[in-house]
Amino acid sequence: MTGIAEQALTTAREAFASGRTRDASWREKQLDGLVRLLEENDEALIAALHADLGKPRAEGWTTDLGTTATEISYIRKNIRKWMKSRKVRVPMVAQPGSGFIKPEPLGVILVITPWNYPISLLLNPLAAVFAAGNTAVCKPSELAPACSKLMAELIPQYVDPEAAVVVEGDVEIATELLEQKWDHIFFTGSTNVGRIVMQAAANHLTPVTLELGGKSPTIVDESADLVAAANRITWGKFLNAGQTCIAPDYVFAHENIREELVDKIKEATNEFYGSDPKTSPDYARIVSERHLNRLTGLLDDGTVVLGGSHDTADRYLEPTILLDPSADSAIMSDEIFGPILPILSFTDLQEVIGFVNARPKPLALYIFANSDNVVDEVISQTSSGGVCVNHSLLHYGVSDLGFGGVGDSGIGRYHGKSGFDQFSNMKSVLKKSFKPELSLLYPPYTEKKEKIYRKFV
Repeated sequence: MTGIAEQALTTAREAFASGRTRDASWREKQLDGLVRLLEENDEALIAALHADLGKPRAEGWTTDLGTTATEISYIRKNIRKWMKSRKVRVPMVAQPGSGFIKPEPLGVILVITPWNYPISLLLNPLAAVFAAGNTAVCKPSELAPACSKLMAELIPQYVDPEAAVVVEGDVEIATELLEQKWDHIFFTGSTNVGRIVMQAAANHLTPVTLELGGKSPTIVDESADLVAAANRITWGKFLNAGQTCIAPDYVFAHENIREELVDKIKEATNEFYGSDPKTSPDYARIVSERHLNRLTGLLDDGTVVLGGSHDTADRYLEPTILLDPSADSAIMSDEIFGPILPILSFTDLQEVIGFVNARPKPLALYIFANSDNVVDEVISQTSSGGVCVNHSLLHYGVSDLGFGGVGDSGIGRYHGKSGFDQFSNMKSVLKKSFKPELSLLYPPYTEKKEKIYRKFV
């Protein structure tokens, strides 16, 4: 035991106990600081993203910096409205009186973040933590060391350093952190590690928000605009070299249009990244050699019709299309989290719905169709954390669409007001006066009182 986790928790708990985080002005100041952090250090942040993930400049700015600043600004604009108590109706039995729901901070939140979007997936939850009036201890991923180091340096310069303590380290530090008693734990990562986090939280009855992953299905109906569908699937799949928790994991394309869709995705891939994506300034790299080896081991699970080449030294895996893997193959069983796109065909939509429903509930589901009946059928008969119709990924950036999973893909939601609510205790309050004194409530319970109870309660 290093003692680092205990000290970080003590610092954040003392900051919360001071009472300063409950003030709206304090919360607004922290969010202003996070936005300035992004704006004043964009070049350093983009360089760190490139060092860790080979992220292209425009992609890094858009997915990790720009959208994050927009989300934080939205939260900042609405804090005072969300902090207000909400009146509720009081039934006759509690009259005269008034009832309201009062949001209050939970306390100290542990935020454990992943490596794939190491700036956005740290600052977005931290903004929600601050908005609700909490303090935090943040553990960035050691697999994105440049970003982790930069976050540890910058965060205390722009926000209350005792209210956002950044702890760097590996699995040993993460384990030590999970042994502490927190008021809430927010974790983004794999389902397997999510189970470990939840088990640790259970020791202290600590509530959790788990933003996990899974295999996000993509269904392309024969009514879809195939050029648009191909462009949007290609972008969503190969962004960040496929290392996105809501990336289209596999595609079911209607038999009548599958061949054309495959051709269109090939064309889109060439248009986006050129004939040699390895030389493209717009194509990212795999985070580590271990992850690359895992991915290349999946290439034999189907017929490669595009890509497949890789370079271990460069952590490069070419955008790849894989046709007709078997349902029980490794690539169809586990989240891919890389630039390999399996494409299967279907004739009966109900069979696809059955396939999706027979597996763990995904974090996202995508449906491309010009038929409202098809769209409604898929949405109403499947369960997923979110759905995006005729595009991929974009629902993540809509602040009023709370983001989160269901079942194996996660617990809880954040973004916008959902994040504020997630890190608040919605305290129920009933306020009564001393007069009149309602003696009907008290013993002895006469027959007359019972008749009144049956009539009005």
